Amino acid sequence: MGVDLGDVIPRRRVDLASLSNKRLAVDAYNTLYQFLAIIRGLGGEHLRDSSGRVTSHLSGLFYRNINLMELGIKLVYVFDGAPPELKTEEIQRRRTVREEAGRHYVEAVAAGDMTSARKYAEASTALRSDMISESKRLLDAMGIPWVDAPSEGEAQAAVMAEEGSVDGVASQDHDSLLFGAPLLVRNITISGRRRLPSKNVFIDVEPETISLPETLRELQLTREQLVDFGILVGTDFNPDGFKGIGPARALKFMRSYGSLERIEPIKQELSKIDYPAIRKLFLSPPAQRGIAPAWKEFKPDAVREFLVGEHSFSAERVEAASKRLAGAASTRNESLEKWFG
Repeated sequence: MGVDLGDVIPRRRVDLASLSNKRLAVDAYNTLYQFLAIIRGLGGEHLRDSSGRVTSHLSGLFYRNINLMELGIKLVYVFDGAPPELKTEEIQRRRTVREEAGRHYVEAVAAGDMTSARKYAEASTALRSDMISESKRLLDAMGIPWVDAPSEGEAQAAVMAEEGSVDGVASQDHDSLLFGAPLLVRNITISGRRRLPSKNVFIDVEPETISLPETLRELQLTREQLVDFGILVGTDFNPDGFKGIGPARALKFMRSYGSLERIEPIKQELSKIDYPAIRKLFLSPPAQRGIAPAWKEFKPDAVREFLVGEHSFSAERVEAASKRLAGAASTRNESLEKWFG
């Protein structure tokens, strides 16, 4: 779910090319879930290889990375570790939603309703441990570094950005801002259009950046107050938020009262959640410090062996994508090895 800061925070639309040479820490789970939800057949079925193994996540990971690397954007993927206890309620809610959607999917297929089948298939998406291992193997072959976070991936990515080992965090959620990331990049996609999960609706999307310092200045809030603002609208650690409070009203409350404890209308509801623990999690997130990502050489032979040899990808398409990346490096008068080093 993630926190929804709405339209009250300042955003800047950017061209992907303007992100060239930027080092971005990618929320791996968020990204892989997107691929598993969206990259499907007409009836909602995943892409699969000749052995029946799901490959939707690998397809999305390979081709999107190629597109972004071709532009000179350096990526490092950050994978979630053990979830905080505060997230138990949200994890159970997601599990319930997936299980219910799975049942509806079976019913829709039996009824021949492929439109509904696709919608429920997307909602039942689950990321398995084998998919994570496969994704890491592909990243290794592509020379893209990855990090296992001790807990929340976005928290780890935010700490890396705050320390300067990357320039920003790439994610669809806004949580990294609450975790302290100085820069959030959203919608890092090439197509310019995205189909909404579980809906046959396409929306136009453009890459955008959100600056934490600019956000705090614009909203006239401190970092601590931004965290309280997030708690008001609802986070993964208090998913219901507060009744009747959206981003606009939450901002008014924070400007008027300054902190959660002082907001009279919510005192009774506030007593039902461990908001000090939620605050602490955002302000002092569990994360590794001093990580220095190392970008390595793209290995076309290893990529081909993994995708074509093991997972039945089209040899022609994989070869063409790999050549595009080599061509882009040549245009910049660089070798792939030098660029990744």
